[in-house]
Amino acid sequence: MSAHLGERLREIRTRRGLTQRQLADLSGVSLSLVRKLEQGERTDTRLETARALAHALKVPTTRLVAAHAEEPADEATVRSWAPVHAALAAPSDTGPLDEAPTYEGVRDALRSAVPLFAHDRFTELGTVLPALLRDTEALTTTDPRGRPLRARLLELTGWLMTQTRQFDAAELALDRAQDDATDRVQRAATASVQCWLLLRRGRLARARELAVRWSDEVEPRMSRATPAELSAWGWLLLRLSAAAIRDNRPGEADDALRLAHSAAVALGREHTPEGDFLRTFGPVTVALKRAENAMVSGRPDTVLTLASRIPVDTLKPTSNNRNRHLLDVASAQTQLRQYAEAVDTFQKIRAGSPQWLPNQRYARDILDRVVTRRRTLTPEIRELADLVNLPV
Repeated sequence: MSAHLGERLREIRTRRGLTQRQLADLSGVSLSLVRKLEQGERTDTRLETARALAHALKVPTTRLVAAHAEEPADEATVRSWAPVHAALAAPSDTGPLDEAPTYEGVRDALRSAVPLFAHDRFTELGTVLPALLRDTEALTTTDPRGRPLRARLLELTGWLMTQTRQFDAAELALDRAQDDATDRVQRAATASVQCWLLLRRGRLARARELAVRWSDEVEPRMSRATPAELSAWGWLLLRLSAAAIRDNRPGEADDALRLAHSAAVALGREHTPEGDFLRTFGPVTVALKRAENAMVSGRPDTVLTLASRIPVDTLKPTSNNRNRHLLDVASAQTQLRQYAEAVDTFQKIRAGSPQWLPNQRYARDILDRVVTRRRTLTPEIRELADLVNLPV
């Protein structure tokens, strides 16, 4: 968080004619934190706090903060993925190989690796991904059919690096994937992942701009749109909505969500174009994101009401959209002091995605609130805290 946050906060508050206490009351942020921010004693705070202050002051979040990135991966995580980083950065011409890769071999290896990405099997990916990246890179020097394969693998790798908070590596992989993409829909799908990366790095304005540009680029004619086009367009609108709600632009967020809903209605059901789990889109996906927007805007009651209508159990246990939604549910339950229910929700995530959960800063923040507010900690809470590396 920029050291200038306090100056901007004080300037806008004064212009609005509010005292520090009035701002605290309107935003729900403690008076002591407002004072510390304005005095420069605190230069770091969660994005949700900045959004609450911006909402009370009736300005976009980006008026207060230029960026608020999630905490990047720790050194141990980066070291464990070092072979993947090296393979990403390796030049395409690495000299003759003992056995040159074939198109069929690389294609089949990529198909076999996709379930590892889809099911968050990070340990296995750390083993197979470096060689697959090198083989795909080598194939493109001898066979033009290798380029779409490389684009697909780089997109998946960028998504994985974003998932594990290795943001620089993610940016490298996604930029290269965008360059390799051979059709407009594939480029739009990659742009959606790039928007997600920008959101996790707190670059709200850039995420909005990229989502707007690409959603305009691929907006289909509804009467003859393909499922792939509807999915690509719909996901970009969801990214736009996510950026807008975090930037305290609820009208823009609602408009984007409404358009995404129209794309979902045209599909009629959850659809996965070409078996690509990253592009799964439909009415349930839009409903999940509507609940996420409610959580971002501080409406936990609405989150639980919306969640009660979403058939989450129809989604795969390892679905990242499902898991993110369940974290929103757990956060809402925690805010409403439903601590036992929140722990049960965490256990549901843990059962399906034990390797996914430790990489989620959001999960750690929610559990921190549970731990802070509970008088006694059950063995289940302690186990969850250990899983997400939260000291108790």
